[in-house]
Amino acid sequence: MNLPIVSLLPASNYELDTLAIALENLLEPLGGMASIVKSGDRVLLKPNLLTGSRPTKECTTRPEIIYCVAKMVIAAGGKPFLGDSPAFGTAMGVAKANGLQAIAAELNMPIVEFHGDRYDTSKVSGEISSDFKHLRLSKEAMGADVVINLPKVKSHVQLTVTMGVKNLFGCVPGKMKAWWHMEAGKDVDKFAGMLVATAEAIAPALTIIDGIIGHEGNGPGQGEPRYLGMLGASKDVFALDRVVVEILGVNPQQVPTIRVGKYQDLDRIAIAGSSIQDLQIHDWQLPTEMIPIDFGFPRIIKSTFKHLYIKFIKEPMSIYAKN
Repeated sequence: MNLPIVSLLPASNYELDTLAIALENLLEPLGGMASIVKSGDRVLLKPNLLTGSRPTKECTTRPEIIYCVAKMVIAAGGKPFLGDSPAFGTAMGVAKANGLQAIAAELNMPIVEFHGDRYDTSKVSGEISSDFKHLRLSKEAMGADVVINLPKVKSHVQLTVTMGVKNLFGCVPGKMKAWWHMEAGKDVDKFAGMLVATAEAIAPALTIIDGIIGHEGNGPGQGEPRYLGMLGASKDVFALDRVVVEILGVNPQQVPTIRVGKYQDLDRIAIAGSSIQDLQIHDWQLPTEMIPIDFGFPRIIKSTFKHLYIKFIKEPMSIYAKN
């Protein structure tokens, strides 16, 4: 059985020349960018663009990571574009606030807003997707030739720790995010199952996690920066998340997306580059208090999203097809 490979490297800063070399070395055990991106491919770079209001809090993917990865995609013959569905504001607005507009202009890289469509995910290859037979997902993500997922390591007051799988929730457009929070209610495992199914449907070809400076405590937005000094990458987003949790010293059963997903056992994952022990963190700060998935939605909001749900289930369903 071929085990998924997770590549790990120490990385101390975001200086462009150093970072570019580190990313090349990081991807070498995976076959390099040329094994993922072919000439002419339209490549979605999916960072974490939570918000534009707290750039110094390190709760979004650093622009330097995006810049270097975009350059690698271009060198491989791909055509990168940047997209997300931020929790607050628009992709363009948050990207501009986080210093990405100048990068996008320099590289001729479009920044796109996500628009939703309903997809039949019943035939997606995955352990969880059969429980979620249709999902409303970004047409831009589903239509890309390649998706490169660029998450940030963060503690989270609802999901304990969020990494690559949770970052793909940004491919669920607009109001459907709030609907899923309401639909899951206080059932965190149901919500995590939807996140896993979304990741299986989006099927990123590569995930590179920004762990040079993470975000601990009461994240995703209210925590504090924390130096971790590492980068991780894998063609298997689930394997990468499992390894990062081990580096943080967090019990994987405390992380819903791992508890309901794959790779409970590290023996099913091959590690390349640095070892987990070399990068281990022993005092990562988890949230001081967890909150429910549904945020305690008032009744009037629940009624509004009930009507959204009725509209959603009556819309035509796109056939899922990934090149």
